[in-house]
Amino acid sequence: MPLRDHFHPPLDDVASWEELHGQWPATIVQQLRKKLPAGYVAGPRVHAGAQVEIDVAAYEKDDMASSLDAGGAAGTAVWAPAAPSVAVETELPDYDEYEVRVYDARRGRRLVAAIEIVSPANKDRPESRNSFIAKCAALLQKGVAVSIVDLVTIRHFNLYADLLAFIGHRDSTLGAEPPPICAASCRWLRKGDRAILETWSHALAVGHPLPTLPLWLTEVRVVPLDLEQSYEQACDDLNIS
Repeated sequence: MPLRDHFHPPLDDVASWEELHGQWPATIVQQLRKKLPAGYVAGPRVHAGAQVEIDVAAYEKDDMASSLDAGGAAGTAVWAPAAPSVAVETELPDYDEYEVRVYDARRGRRLVAAIEIVSPANKDRPESRNSFIAKCAALLQKGVAVSIVDLVTIRHFNLYADLLAFIGHRDSTLGAEPPPICAASCRWLRKGDRAILETWSHALAVGHPLPTLPLWLTEVRVVPLDLEQSYEQACDDLNIS
């Protein structure tokens, strides 16, 4: 079955993209359990970012009370800092995570691979994109193989291409203008005294099937990540036609 557009009518009128993003990691885990070698385990990791409001007035009252309790009322000299260099109204970011993590249970549950399913919030602002890219780069640097799956058709950014640009490279197979949706697997390994980045990328298109990506567990051990099979199973479980 072909890839659907989960972010435009008619599908987004009857099914939310959050349903697929919440279900798909668990479906991938079920698929991987039949393919992973002995000693390897996979688990879903889903976190939808949330905004938290703080009652500033209440905080200031609590802070004043704490100062009095500390001796401020008794006339003790309190050191006061200079005016802040920056004072802006903002919120601490809390980013979406829809992923599957694969561990080597025989080596202290060492993380060996991560499958990152991109959400609209991962692509909506520069700081969100930078956070996602930095996370993937940090995983690669630690020797964790990273797969990026992006079905988000309403944000025209390619996070895989941005990740390569962050590292200082580009994928010429995607053309001069990388497509807004794609799937890719990446790994960073050492061969002798050289550090080698290897990637396997596929441009995605609505109406076409999803690819099978290599999911690297070690430098020489790999299993297939059949995105089409898990995607169709997740859609079927959610009655997404």
